[in-house]
Amino acid sequence: MAAVILETKGLTKSYGGLNANEDVDFELRRGKVTALIGPNGAGKSTFVGMVSGRIPATRGQVIFDGQDISALPAHKRIQLGIAYTFQITSVYAGLTLRENIAIAARRRLGKDRKAVQTKVSGVLEQVSLLDRADQDAGDLSYGHQRVLEIAMGLVQDPRLFILDEPTQGLAESEVDDFVTLIKTLVGDTTILLIEHNMDVVMRTADYIHVLDNGRSLASGTPEEIRKNTAVQAAYLGTDVDA
Repeated sequence: MAAVILETKGLTKSYGGLNANEDVDFELRRGKVTALIGPNGAGKSTFVGMVSGRIPATRGQVIFDGQDISALPAHKRIQLGIAYTFQITSVYAGLTLRENIAIAARRRLGKDRKAVQTKVSGVLEQVSLLDRADQDAGDLSYGHQRVLEIAMGLVQDPRLFILDEPTQGLAESEVDDFVTLIKTLVGDTTILLIEHNMDVVMRTADYIHVLDNGRSLASGTPEEIRKNTAVQAAYLGTDVDA
């Protein structure tokens, strides 16, 4: 079994006495895709916010590659190799694809222009956008903008890549392209996937963690989650819904 690259212990977030997350113990296996699922209001966004450092935890620990990073702000976690894409695209519409990715690349490579250019071209090719490199990002379809955002994360060589609802708003063909892209990344980086589309989850995830009412309900392989009686009961016997 792959080693653990990130874990949380008792991670809790309280708002005015109400817990958005409570005592969440969670593990991410290095080089694997782990999907975080659960109904609306399950606490997925709050949990990921605490992992990425955008939301301070009320209590509990976040441990990344053996280091307790619970007190580190988001930008320090980025420097350690944690990249994050949002539910809504955050590209610079007036800049070209190459320029967008170069901005992200400089966060890791600094002002070494040649190194940045080489890295940008390589990532553009990896996500099949090299032929659009000099096109303005604002002229891309929504689906291609999501792929560009993923490229902006990849160019930073993340050790952990958090993808928050990456297929939201994508056409079916674009979803298939996304699944193909994710499969090419397996092994090179560790992926935490927050996703509503259960077909995508089952096609891409090595492991699944289920949240319900802010607490951990179950963890396991896709097959184990399908057969889990607690998950079946929580979802009234229907297919697990993210």
